[in-house]
Amino acid sequence: MSGRLVLAAALGAIVLAPLAASTYHVLLMLPFMAYAVALLGLNLLFGYTGLVSFGHALFLGIGAYTGAVLTSVCGVRSMEVILVAAGALGALVAAPVGALCVRYVKIYFGMLTLAFGMVFYTFVLKFYRLTGGDEGMPFLRPALLGWSLERMPKTDYLVGPYYYYSLAVLVLATLAMWRVVGSPFGLCLKTVRDNPTKAETLGIGVARYRWYAFVISAVYAAVGGALLGPPTGNVDPTLAYWTQSGNIVFMTLLGGFASFFGPILGAFVFIYLQDWVMSVVPFWRLVFGAILASIVIVAPGGLAGLWERRAVEREASRA
Repeated sequence: MSGRLVLAAALGAIVLAPLAASTYHVLLMLPFMAYAVALLGLNLLFGYTGLVSFGHALFLGIGAYTGAVLTSVCGVRSMEVILVAAGALGALVAAPVGALCVRYVKIYFGMLTLAFGMVFYTFVLKFYRLTGGDEGMPFLRPALLGWSLERMPKTDYLVGPYYYYSLAVLVLATLAMWRVVGSPFGLCLKTVRDNPTKAETLGIGVARYRWYAFVISAVYAAVGGALLGPPTGNVDPTLAYWTQSGNIVFMTLLGGFASFFGPILGAFVFIYLQDWVMSVVPFWRLVFGAILASIVIVAPGGLAGLWERRAVEREASRA
């Protein structure tokens, strides 16, 4: 029951944030919610299937560039169409990439995904006439549920309608993923992760289930990438660079990949901690990296794992 209360309190705080928090901190919630959607998918691959992708920024970039092309080139302003198109294109790209990558495990899988991610990064960086190169592409303001909202000031748009729209997408994505991991399909993924040989003897196609998880995770990452576009109004190749892949993997580790909500917690802590360290010290990368490393060393199971361990210790002490 305590876990449900914490979850309800967290959701209530997110809902009330635009009314109570400063505009700056509310704007920081937008990348958090976008990354949280992507991390739900990544953790299906990482935590539930046992495959670590070092190239998932490929699908973040696909989602973001899909929205940029649709809004600035094709004249499509519907956010619903953008999200569906981003997810569909992410699945289309993930199908052949995943079919090759899931044949390998451990470091070989990670290196293959990294290679494909860098191929996409090079493509969007070098094909200047198509993608704008390092200048990026504009991501024009999308309409939400058929409402244009063009005349609304950008800040009001982001901390109001777009904020709650992103929250709704995150909630729906979370509910859908909860059903996935709790289904027989999710149990098969855990079996594949824990004992692939036993899974094969039980008639579970290991490569096939890994491929399914890869495609689903790519769809989530692409949708998250599409949500990242409107707050900045521009999409550039750094979104597909390998450091982005490293960031989302670290968010998963920071929050705890053994917990369903762990990666979401990791995204929140990562974004706000990074912002705080950047505002305090000029050599913020050194300090930020040291803090993250210390957290991982102290809590190898992530922040969610630390919370669960402390809860178990409290229950034991009461008994």
